[in-house]
Amino acid sequence: MPQPPLLVPELVGAAAAEIEPLSTACQQAVLRSATRRWHAVGVDGSGPARVESGASGSFRGYGADVPVRLGSGPLAGGTGQAVPPGGLPLPMLVAGWLCGLAGAHVVTGELVHPATEPTGCLARGKELVDELSREPGSDWSVLVLADGARTHDAPGAGRVDGRAAGFDAAVAEALAAADAEALAAIDPRLADELGAQGRAAWQVLAGVAIGSGSDWTGELLYSAAPYGVGYHVALWRPR
Repeated sequence: MPQPPLLVPELVGAAAAEIEPLSTACQQAVLRSATRRWHAVGVDGSGPARVESGASGSFRGYGADVPVRLGSGPLAGGTGQAVPPGGLPLPMLVAGWLCGLAGAHVVTGELVHPATEPTGCLARGKELVDELSREPGSDWSVLVLADGARTHDAPGAGRVDGRAAGFDAAVAEALAAADAEALAAIDPRLADELGAQGRAAWQVLAGVAIGSGSDWTGELLYSAAPYGVGYHVALWRPR
C-alpha cells in the first residue's frame, strides 16, 4: 500500500473526504491480514537498514505529534531498538500506524535504498522468505509500502509526465493478478524518471512471492492518483 501521511486522521485536515476511499482500503487490507506479526518493507535513502520491533517515532514533522510504535509487544530478541539516524522515516511511521490498527504484537521493518537494482531487490525478497520461515510461528504478514509515479496530471500536481498513467496502470494490473514476474520486470530507469521510488519495494515483494514457491492470488482494493501520485492498495494471499 502507499505511504501518504494523510492516512492518519490527525493529519488529513480538509482533505478528509477525498482521502477516505484510500484510507478505508488501507485499513481493510491490514484488518483482513490481521496476523500478530508483521514485517514492513519500505524505500528510503537511509537504506539498507533494519528496524527492530519496538522502535518508535512521531508524525510531528508532517503536521501533528501523532506517536507510533512498531508493535505492542517486547523488543525483538529482548535487545535495544534499532532506529535509522534521524528517527523513523515515513514508510516505518505509516507501517507502525497501520499495524497498530491490526493489533500487531511484533512489527519488524527494513528500508531498501531507492537505487537498489532489480536483481538486488529480488534477492532480498527471497532471503526474507528464509528469514521469516526461521522465526517462531508462521503467522507473518509482509507489509509493502510503495508509492507509484509522482508525475500524474491532477489538480495542484507538479511536473507531469504522460507516461505515468501507463506505468501505474501496469503496476495495478500486476498487483491485481499477483503477478510477481511483472513487478520484477519494472524498468528502474523509467520508475526513477517518473519519481516512483516504490519500485524497489515492489520488486522485494516479487522476490518474496517467487522465493516462497507458492501460487498467489491478488485483490486490488484501490488504485488512483488523487494528488498526482499513484497510490495502490492490494492484498496477496497464497492459494
